[in-house]
Amino acid sequence: MSVLLFLLDTLFFALIAACLLRAWMNTRRIRMTQQPGPFVMALTNWLVGPLRRVLPRRLAQHDMDMGSLLAAVMLSLLYAVVLLALVGGLSAVMGLVGIPLVAIKMLLRSTIQLIMLLAFAYAILSWVQPQAPVMHLMGRLVEPLLAPIRRVVPLIGGVDLSVLVLILLMQVGLLVLG
Repeated sequence: MSVLLFLLDTLFFALIAACLLRAWMNTRRIRMTQQPGPFVMALTNWLVGPLRRVLPRRLAQHDMDMGSLLAAVMLSLLYAVVLLALVGGLSAVMGLVGIPLVAIKMLLRSTIQLIMLLAFAYAILSWVQPQAPVMHLMGRLVEPLLAPIRRVVPLIGGVDLSVLVLILLMQVGLLVLG
């Protein structure tokens, strides 16, 4: 059973994180022609495309990518239903309370883990190949999250520890979520 739950978590994390990354890339006005854009589009178009067509015009043309965010929320709710059905907690009372709580927890956990993955990739690229073409893209994705930390944490010996602080903060967030 634990293997099945692990695979379920992994599958839904990948889908939810792809929807959230798509929304973040669109918010940052990053073209989807460069990686990871095509990968994210391939993972999410089956759900985001139809959702965008049914959204009211006001929401579809919003600065935020509401179709991708709505897809992430729907996938989180589906994850909660499947998880509670597998563990046998899908009673009427548990369903009304448990499904939204599990869905919110999954959405928050996926967001935190996505931020950690982006921060790790950014840090590793900055050490290994700082002139890589993808470094500019990673900078546009991660820099808005690092800017507030950089205002508080100074350079120490010429080393920027803001990525480490961001990763530590995300780890604390995961621990709080449980």
